Amino acid sequence: VIVELRNPTRTVEFEGPMAVSALLARLDLRREGVLLIREGTLVPGDDILAADDRIEIRSVISGGAW
Repeated sequence: VIVELRNPTRTVEFEGPMAVSALLARLDLRREGVLLIREGTLVPGDDILAADDRIEIRSVISGGAW
């Protein structure tokens, strides 16, 4: 599984297949704080990533006006 992270930008690789939860644990990320994207589509939290998947991880940013 090739993982592209933003902020800071970096690429890491893991042996797959692996569960999304396992990937996030290895990266020390919380599911609530990130979006996983595979081929332009959001990846569900209970998904299994294939060995040849390329995943982009983006931070969730929230905000608003009062």
